[in-house]
Amino acid sequence: MPKTLFEKIWDAHVVAQQPESPAVLYIDLHLIHEVTSPQAFTGLRQRGLKVRRPEKTVATMDHSIPTHDPSLPITDLLAAAQIKQMEKNASEFGIQLYGMTSAHRGIVHVIGPELGFTQPGMTIVCGDSHTATHGAFGSLAFGIGTSEVEHVLATQCLLQRKPKTFEVRVEGTLSKGVSAKDIILALIAEIGVGGGTEHVFEFTGSAIRGLTMEERMTICNMSIEGGARAGLIAPDQTTFDYLKGREFAPQGADWDRSVEYWKTLPSDEGAVYDKSITLDASKLEPMITYGTNPGMGMKISDNVPNPETMVGEEVSSQKAALEKSLKYMGLLPGQKLIGKSVDVVFIGSCTNSRISDLRLAASIMKGKKVSANTRVMVVPGSQDVKKQAEQEGLDVIFREAGAEWREAGCSMCIAMNGDQLQPGQYAVSTSNRNFEGRQGKGGRTFLVSPLTAAATALTGQVTDVRTLI
Repeated sequence: MPKTLFEKIWDAHVVAQQPESPAVLYIDLHLIHEVTSPQAFTGLRQRGLKVRRPEKTVATMDHSIPTHDPSLPITDLLAAAQIKQMEKNASEFGIQLYGMTSAHRGIVHVIGPELGFTQPGMTIVCGDSHTATHGAFGSLAFGIGTSEVEHVLATQCLLQRKPKTFEVRVEGTLSKGVSAKDIILALIAEIGVGGGTEHVFEFTGSAIRGLTMEERMTICNMSIEGGARAGLIAPDQTTFDYLKGREFAPQGADWDRSVEYWKTLPSDEGAVYDKSITLDASKLEPMITYGTNPGMGMKISDNVPNPETMVGEEVSSQKAALEKSLKYMGLLPGQKLIGKSVDVVFIGSCTNSRISDLRLAASIMKGKKVSANTRVMVVPGSQDVKKQAEQEGLDVIFREAGAEWREAGCSMCIAMNGDQLQPGQYAVSTSNRNFEGRQGKGGRTFLVSPLTAAATALTGQVTDVRTLI
């Protein structure tokens, strides 16, 4: 029987499967960071266990680290404690750590691919919901909870029930001003935050094949926001070209053998998906969210929806959710977001902090000044991204425009590190979540692409980038 990409990876990693029970799934790569791993290591100590295969685990620090001058002390006591504990855990259990002084430290979902740890056909887990990012390489990657982190550390395996498959086909060519972030925001706006529940997305079609690896990572990153367990894109020459020569990618004859295997992974002709949807890339526009979950999104030229006009099943609960969101966001039904004043623009996160994202933002901001009334933060996803951006002079463009050029880290995406909104402030953000308080208690977030964020930074109000191109 023809198999999908997901089914091939799943079948190759099942260690044991009892009827009506979860499968025991072997894990090829375990990524950890300082926030969700401490309890897992405590559990190992209490049970007298070692890490089963420490060479299959890679650690970094990203959530709690401040993004200001690294020579300054960390004033957040909790953050400092998490970082110290991560250093202790990695040393004691023999795990490779990209710590505070590492030239390769960065957001876990940025450094995994750029160092070559992430490879097609793998199973990859991390105590972080946006692990789906790595699916851009044709790997089955998903987030796990703290107890599961402990389980993988102890056994290199995980109990998992097999998800269903969901093909997201995107055909056509994107228009100017429309990017990969707009594709995934458009999908989630259409299917809702629960549309992919119990499924794994596989993104297919000419528009997907035409994307760079970094653009593919942006799309897979937010699969979880559509309710999916993971997001996948079949490996192809674009994938191989990205990986070749990276530090932990296969080398020499191993590379050749790996590529031959990777070429067998794409879904077979005639493979059947449990669900499917098709988007026309040529009809997409820049997207923006208006509510308090990523499914509350619309074309930037549209008006905020009116709860009173909602029809269909479960109208009552959906109407109540929308009313609650608009109240929190301080928005009115029928209101246009274009022209809405913004206090902060954040360009960063595991969704949009790679070098290509920074290049997009810089292309809009070059030779211009950001609004005097808007704080603009540009945060690279890793020290390697930061170094490359500085070699290309992107940092100069941002600084001369009046933006802040920060150190690598998760920064304002999760507001655990001093980078956060004040109550009532509005932010245009390239991150992945707009929940209440996500970027700071009482903060209000509009999710957008790097292009839209850069355009908004210049005007100080929500701006359709197409008017500036």
